[in-house]
Formats: sequence, structure tokens, C-alpha cells
Amino acid sequence: MVDERIRKVAEILVDYSTEVKKGDRVLIHTGLEAKDLALEIYKLCLVRGAHPWIKVDLPRANYIFYKYASDEQIKWFPEHEYYEIQHTDVYFALRAPANVRELVNIDPARISERLKTLKPIREWRVEKTRWVVFYYPTNALAQEAGMSLEEFEEFVFNSCLIDWREMSKKLKKIKEVLDKTDKVRIVSSDTELEFSIKGRNALIADGKKNMPDGEVYTSVVENSTNGYIKYDIPAVLLGNVVEGIYLKFENGMVVEARAERNQEFLEKMLKTDEGARRIGEFGIGLNYNITRPVKNILFDEKIGGTIHLALGRGYKETGSKNESAIHWDMIKDLRKDGEIYFDGKLVMKNGKWLII
Repeated sequence: MVDERIRKVAEILVDYSTEVKKGDRVLIHTGLEAKDLALEIYKLCLVRGAHPWIKVDLPRANYIFYKYASDEQIKWFPEHEYYEIQHTDVYFALRAPANVRELVNIDPARISERLKTLKPIREWRVEKTRWVVFYYPTNALAQEAGMSLEEFEEFVFNSCLIDWREMSKKLKKIKEVLDKTDKVRIVSSDTELEFSIKGRNALIADGKKNMPDGEVYTSVVENSTNGYIKYDIPAVLLGNVVEGIYLKFENGMVVEARAERNQEFLEKMLKTDEGARRIGEFGIGLNYNITRPVKNILFDEKIGGTIHLALGRGYKETGSKNESAIHWDMIKDLRKDGEIYFDGKLVMKNGKWLII
């Protein structure tokens, strides 16, 4: 018998997040361990009159590809996958990793090259489908979070099963202020960073793209970032965990980068392309049901009382002009020691927003 919480999440994803309707072509891209949720979504889509199909990721497939693929195969563009996404209206990404460190010993340059190759597929999905990403609770994710599977399941479902329409109202209040703001200043004992968001369009993340959700985000004027920031939450990309990241910016560009752990990976990602050294996104975490990091960006960037700045590609809908093959969110926890100023006005102190 399927867990009732899984049924409720499936309903949220189908009826709220993507609003599946009759005639929609629906791709359910799932990890093997998320089969119960995938089948619930599949059933609901059929009941709604849509045309769903399921695509399954097998454990170890990514590792095998990156280990054995030739340079030619790394750079080969899969036209069949491009055709598939071009003929998809709704895309569910149900991620259920069996090993979150699967790619940790793969040369980051190979991964970076593959990301460049697949960029048109990713951009079509982001810009032209109704999509949502969900991380299904697996033992691998629970271990990474330092929890039992049962504890992690409770953590995941608690962060998702909330009143998203009420959350949306709160997020819109922050958006309205952001849209009128020029200068943003972030201050703590180890951070002094300033940038402009003038003329950019803030968006709310209220469960329509990610689940769980709960953030407001915008883009940064590309040459405006100055100062330094120390990230106190581990930054994870492609199974690589980088801790204690320190970045210094001058006129929008990273001019100094250090990490307490895995600095080599940080440096290689910064060399992906010019855009990888600029901030593409400024985001504000506002889901206070998520109270601790679990080394998974889908959850960590939403922690109430945090902000995140993504190196690399920005979202065109926000007005970003930054192009890059990567989009790497890095999170700053401001709950114990932090302030945010909008145009010189204190708007957040120690994780508590003063404008909502």
C-alpha cells in the first residue's frame, strides 16, 4: 500500500505545481527508488486526460558514462533527447539517487564539457515546459543528511505538505520590495557584499518548479558585485561537496576563491566559462519548515533565514544577461549573525524579515 504522504505529494505536483490538463504530453523522468511516486503521478495524469510516459534512470549509469565515454561521445549531442523535450508539455524530475557521491572521482572537466553539450536540452526544458523537480527520500540522501530514512522521510514530507497558496502570498510581499530595490548589502562577521538588482524582475518560487519550495529570487547586474562572502553551508554540485567557500568580487567577477575542502573542484568549475565567475542569481530562502541543511540544494536553498547566490547562468525571466554552462547555488546562513539592507534600509536581521 502506498504511503498516504506520497499520494498527497503526487496530487500537489500534478494539480498545483504543473496543473496537468487534458491533452498534455507528460514526461515523468524518475529514479528507480521513486517508482511509487512515479506511478501515482502516472495514474493521476491518465485520470486528468493527459498522455504520460515514464523514463527511468538506472543507478550507476551516469558513472559508467563518464568513466568510459570517449571525448567524442562526451561532446555528442543527443538529438533524440532534444526531440523528446521539444515534444513535452510537462516534465517531472523525480530524483532518487542511490549514491550521491557517484561522480566524485570523475574529472570535473568531463562533466563540465557534457553540461555544455546538453545546454540546449536543459534550456528548452526550463523555458518551454511546465516542470517540477522533487527529491524522493532515499537511504543515500538520508545518510548524507545525517538522518535515518524514517527521519529523512518526515523531514521531506514536512517541508512539502504545507499551504502553498498561503506561502505564495508571503513571497509576493518580498517580490514587491525587491522589484523596487537597487542596492543590496549583505553583512555578517565574515561577509561584506554589495550588488545591484536595479531593473531586474524578481520571481517567486511557490512550489511551481521545485518541491519543496519557498524562495524569492532575482538576478544581479552583472558588473555590480563587490566585496567578499564566506559560505557556511556546504555547496554541492554533481556529487562534489565543497566546504568553507570564500569568494571575493570586483566589478562583478570572482577575483579570489578559496575553500576549506575540495578547492580543486571549485577552481575547475570557475574555469568553465567567463559567466561561471559572475553571479547569475540572488535568492532568499523563506521556507521555515526547513530548519537545517542536508547537503541537497533543493532543500538547503529554501531554508528560512538564508540567502543564496548562484555562480553562472542566470534566469532570463529575471532579466539576467549572464550566460554559462553551470548554475551553482551557494548558501549563506544569516540566522545567528547577519543583516540584509535594501537601499540602506535594514530589512532582515538574524534570519527574521522585517517587511512581511
